Amino acid sequence: MTEPLKAVDGPGPGKARVSPFRLQPKFAGRIWGKTDLRPWYEATGIDGTVGEAWLTGPECVAETGAHAGKTLGELAKEFPAQLGNGEYPLLVKMLFPNEKLSVQVHPDDLEAQKRGLARGKTECWYVLAAELGAKVACGLLDGVGAEDLLKAVADGTVEEKLKWLPVVAGEMVFVDAGTVHAIGPGMVLLEVQQTCDVTYRLFDYGRPRELHLDDGLAVVKLKTRAGKVKAVEWAGFTRLIESQYFVVDRFELKAGAAIEMPMDGIGCVAALQGSAAVNDVEFGAGQAVVVPEGSVTLTSKTGATVVRCWEPGR
Repeated sequence: MTEPLKAVDGPGPGKARVSPFRLQPKFAGRIWGKTDLRPWYEATGIDGTVGEAWLTGPECVAETGAHAGKTLGELAKEFPAQLGNGEYPLLVKMLFPNEKLSVQVHPDDLEAQKRGLARGKTECWYVLAAELGAKVACGLLDGVGAEDLLKAVADGTVEEKLKWLPVVAGEMVFVDAGTVHAIGPGMVLLEVQQTCDVTYRLFDYGRPRELHLDDGLAVVKLKTRAGKVKAVEWAGFTRLIESQYFVVDRFELKAGAAIEMPMDGIGCVAALQGSAAVNDVEFGAGQAVVVPEGSVTLTSKTGATVVRCWEPGR
């Protein structure tokens, strides 16, 4: 378990053998996305709508340090003991839905490995912004079975079979693998998940995209633990969620703050507002710094809100 934070006089060297490094976000075009991602990003380099900004994806390129120019995937293979046994364990994204995402499901570890994948996909959503009426779906209504779901896909009534949750900024939602889920428009989410990008679409509102009914129905769980998670206040930070696969903590840094921050597993620090630095690596809103296991110094000259995302139990 992470020790309480200690105040320090100023920046100091990290103890990890691979020094922290900032990644360049990788943007992904999505038909349900937005053309304007401000205030997080001024430009994306993509024509059309952008739905996702990958902060720690395997194709994200290191911008700082001795390994600048290499991708996170390359570095995870080069430093397996420090960055995830050949694959960085957490995929951290920002989602920008302007329209409904598909109704979908992800496999758990066992089901994923049956299909030749390394792991499944359990995830969580931290709500950064939400318009009035914004909502997400997490799970099936009580009494709805696989046959009911298949029939609903055929007659277009899937949304009526889901548990919908209204969301506001600052809330955390847990979505374990096997949960039928969906995201509505009018919000911005920080998604932290296992590094697995397998999605089985069950319903897509008539869009001309492939559905994956056989695979999807095979991994659907009628009862899951998905839903909102209550934050817990710790000494110096707020624990937003703690699960088998990831821990997410929020820090509110005042101008001039300098704290010693332990990282008890492989992870990253991402800025949600303002700007900060991990040791001497500066980063701003919508950027992440990869932090191998160890201890670093987290500072902010102007004040910032950041999250620490890490994999426990390695």
